[in-house]
Amino acid sequence: MEKRITELEIKVAYQEDTIQQLDSVICQQQKQIDAFKKQLQQLTDSAKNDREDGKDGPSLLDEVPPHY
Repeated sequence: MEKRITELEIKVAYQEDTIQQLDSVICQQQKQIDAFKKQLQQLTDSAKNDREDGKDGPSLLDEVPPHY
């Protein structure tokens, strides 16, 4: 019986370590997502400002993606 308890404690310890590693990865990915959102917003704002300023040339908002 004690051997089973020890094995379960070992499994729980490994699971806790895995959960901490996964949590770390998720936090890192969320930071990357936030940075990408900020960059996208800046690019969108820049494109809108270029359009409002009347700059000549193609706008990022007017470009068709390459798969079309």
